[in-house]
Amino acid sequence: MSEERDLEELQRRFAAHLRDPSGVMPPDGLEDRRLQIYRELFFGSLSGLLAGTFPVLHAILGAERWARLVRDFYRDHRCHTPLFLEVPREFVEYLGNERPMQVEDPPFLQELAHYEWVELALGIDEQNLDAVRVDPDGDLLAGIPVLSPLAWPLAYRFPVHRIGPGFQPIEPPAEPSFYVACRNRHDDVRFLTVNAVTLRLVERLRQEPALTGAAQLAALAGELPQLDPATVHSGGASALGELHAAGILLGIRLG
Repeated sequence: MSEERDLEELQRRFAAHLRDPSGVMPPDGLEDRRLQIYRELFFGSLSGLLAGTFPVLHAILGAERWARLVRDFYRDHRCHTPLFLEVPREFVEYLGNERPMQVEDPPFLQELAHYEWVELALGIDEQNLDAVRVDPDGDLLAGIPVLSPLAWPLAYRFPVHRIGPGFQPIEPPAEPSFYVACRNRHDDVRFLTVNAVTLRLVERLRQEPALTGAAQLAALAGELPQLDPATVHSGGASALGELHAAGILLGIRLG
């Protein structure tokens, strides 16, 4: 048992050093040249994975700031998954819940990271759209519209779809940005830019999946007393068609 404890302690010290080479000394007796191979391999693999998932954020931050951000994550966060493709989700959670914003951080850092992660999350989701029984050509008003399980309503303070090295806003605009992200039957992930009313319609379709399209629009109009009900109905009917064309609505419920 003593040898097992010694080995476990050695592994813990070795891992702690790899996570924080400048702050944690390596175990005694290990050649630094060999340790450097492991330091570069582990950190490089993580940095490469995250850079591939967050290419816009990586380009905006540049090599030095990106390396510091990944090093912070590598040192401070304890992942709860052994799956490589789940690490970006933990990175987003780290940015949103654990890491205090730094002076050098762009103000849209957390939102842009989440926006970029959504594409991976929908891409690896194992839900099968073919298992959802619908009439793809049914009447979306008379029937019960079926929202794709691979459709996510999103809202951000910043217009994250426009952000890049050439556009980095310092302050959020007066109006937030709304999207519906969706993976279609061809396994393509797309982001549809929508307005607040359409986003609320998508949220209602998820929350009240047993209502007809007409009933959804009537209930939506009731939530928006400042708008003319006829305008909500006509605009909502157009929105249902647009959502269907984008693969966000799969059709209407059978039976």
